[in-house]
Amino acid sequence: MKYALFIGVSASVLVLAAPMTSAVAQEGVSNTGVDTITVTAQRRTQDIQDVPLAIEVVTAENIDAIAATNLSDLDQFVPGLNVSGGSPTQPRFAIRGVSTSDFGVGTDPAVGVYVDGIYAARSGASLLAFNDVSRVEVIKGPQGTLFGRNSAAGAISITSNAPSDEVEAELALRMGENNLRRFEGLLNIPFAEDFALRLNMVVNKRDGILTDAATGEDYDRQDNWAVRAAVGWTPTEMTDVIFRYTREKLDEDARPAIGITPLPAAPGRPAVPVDVSVLLNPFETPIYNDVSPNLEQRDLDEASIHVTHDFGAFTLQSISAFRYFETSNRQDEDGTNRIELYFDTNNIEQNQSWYQEFRLSGANDRFDWVAGVSYYDENATQVSETGAFTNSIETALFNLGAGTPFSDLENGLLIPFDLPQRLLGHEWTESMYNRGDFSAFAAFADVELRLTDRFSLIGGARYTRDEKTFSWLNGPRVAPDLDQALAELDALGVLGLAGVSPSDFGFDIVFDLAGAAGLACDNGVTVAEGVLCERSDSWDDISPRLVANFNAMDNLLLFASYTQGYKAGGYNSVEVGSRFENEDVDNFEAGLKWTAPDRSMRIAASIFHYLYKDKQAVRLVANVGGSGVPQYVVETSDESGTGVDFQVDWAPLAGFEAYLNLQYIDVTFDERITRSGLDLSGQPTGTPEWSISTGASQTWSLSNGSEFEVLGAYAYTSENRCNEEARQQLGCAVIAGIQNGEAQQRLDLRAYWRDSADRFQLGAYVNNVFDEQYLDGVGSLTADTFGTTHAQITPPRMWGVDLRIRY
Repeated sequence: MKYALFIGVSASVLVLAAPMTSAVAQEGVSNTGVDTITVTAQRRTQDIQDVPLAIEVVTAENIDAIAATNLSDLDQFVPGLNVSGGSPTQPRFAIRGVSTSDFGVGTDPAVGVYVDGIYAARSGASLLAFNDVSRVEVIKGPQGTLFGRNSAAGAISITSNAPSDEVEAELALRMGENNLRRFEGLLNIPFAEDFALRLNMVVNKRDGILTDAATGEDYDRQDNWAVRAAVGWTPTEMTDVIFRYTREKLDEDARPAIGITPLPAAPGRPAVPVDVSVLLNPFETPIYNDVSPNLEQRDLDEASIHVTHDFGAFTLQSISAFRYFETSNRQDEDGTNRIELYFDTNNIEQNQSWYQEFRLSGANDRFDWVAGVSYYDENATQVSETGAFTNSIETALFNLGAGTPFSDLENGLLIPFDLPQRLLGHEWTESMYNRGDFSAFAAFADVELRLTDRFSLIGGARYTRDEKTFSWLNGPRVAPDLDQALAELDALGVLGLAGVSPSDFGFDIVFDLAGAAGLACDNGVTVAEGVLCERSDSWDDISPRLVANFNAMDNLLLFASYTQGYKAGGYNSVEVGSRFENEDVDNFEAGLKWTAPDRSMRIAASIFHYLYKDKQAVRLVANVGGSGVPQYVVETSDESGTGVDFQVDWAPLAGFEAYLNLQYIDVTFDERITRSGLDLSGQPTGTPEWSISTGASQTWSLSNGSEFEVLGAYAYTSENRCNEEARQQLGCAVIAGIQNGEAQQRLDLRAYWRDSADRFQLGAYVNNVFDEQYLDGVGSLTADTFGTTHAQITPPRMWGVDLRIRY
């Protein structure tokens, strides 16, 4: 019923707008129909209506219209795309229900993110600031042939503006709620006829959205900036060279943890396991976080050089790129400010990668073709760190049935004998150290053969070889103040009286390797604490692509395709000695693209079915290896998805444009048995069935030649589909009357005024007009050990104004 209502409202907006436009269409606002959209999804420049792919394009104007700052602001308006950007250094991407699931540097994403044709290796550096972006292409379905490695579910291609031969200067300022201050500057300077410099800078700052009830400290603050310099050089009429350098600094608060477990008065502890029926409403619950420091940071440097030379019969392009970044993400995991429940995690990464591609392309009356080779090399390190206090470690021990050793010693010996040492109140850190050395070689070709004026066949394939070496090292837990106290008590003979020694307190809680002890590693050792375990593997794959195109009319394209995607195997960074094989996906698709003769309407529609084999997912599982502490492990499944994509753009009259995009999809497990023995075969994976985006804009020409434009954009996503595992892990829980994973909707509005020369633009926007907020995840990492659970919520309504000056 909700779906029908939203579709009805959307249709009504479109219908009612038509007569309005006839009355307001004025001289100065021409009716040219829908804009032509040019894309490079097939590695050559084409009109989007000539591309036999399910593809959605977000232009620079679209990005401005919804005041987007990065990819996570777009997903609601691109049906089938999901970007979880609550932690920008650890985002999750999904296309058509297939997520990256790349927790840790040992795994790769299933959605490839490419910036100016360059693979953004780790998802930790893929959620970049939007600065001087020309367009974002979201290509759905496997893109192994066209884009390469790790694009089994699809690809996101971000294209920035290249230096031009015209002088350009632009200043933009956005101010808004929560003291938002966003500044962007652009300067493009041509020197002589063969050289141009393009500079862009973005600074984005914002105060917090949420406030700690105990300290008054704000959370969700932002202080980010990015700069990009591009140099364009045309040494000959046949040669173009573009050098780009990007520097980005992200400095934000880590996502806050809204504690939703009712807490008894200290020293009482919450019950284990968590009772869902008593959980608190996260929209009404005060926030208490005590993680220090609370931070999410990234430093990124990237340099690339594109060289293109036209030999006449063919074009050669070389792409060379180097990328280096460091990230840190320390966040609260218990949602309280009580030391006996304290637990935090910190993900620290350092990564550098090299990429080189040589690409040949050409076209004649019968053929369009592209072929090439590429090489990718990456070195990555990661530290998965957990922080606690001896007080909270004792809480975990108590809940696991191991007693209260620190309190017993303090109350039984230290306090009665008036000894100054204490065993509670000391920091306790456990860490897993990983290193990965990865390389990938690929050779690819894609050819379109025009058999007649209206019928063509496309065939392509990519050969890929991935080689990976990965290591784990888990040393003893680190608690120097505790160790000093234990050493002093041991020297006094106090520990001997209790029948214990310092070594009895050297155990790990989180990274307990007992369950993997003795597992053979490739470097001649077996898994043990303090021992470096190394694995080495290689994978080979050939991914084909076959497409049939038929131009039934000059403005109607029909197509059918089979494509295969591939994702290399890998390792789970927090499961020592783990390895898993590569993933394969087979996608079958048929569709049409039609443009009205007067270009007043453009339609694209497709139906698809895919089979995803050996899909790897990182999941939180309790009691791995008998430790009782939840750990992230890799589980394998086969999945299938069937669905429909539909897009329509409509510009019937001067000054008026509208669109409607939707996706229906049914994704289920063909085969999956969890480590706990739960059989989920035949059950839904959780992907919502419906995602819809619709909107319209109206432009009026004023008497002085200036323009006024109003835009509205509406997005709707149906509820998550529950399976048995999701119900057990709070994924579909009803929390204080609120359904986790309920249907979501959002309406954004924006208005612009532009002067007659388009030099000045003044605008105002409201995102999430009706202030709709939803649960954005429930954290259960500490549910089985501390009895604590926390939640995140989506942002509230946000408003702002902006000014743009162009030259």
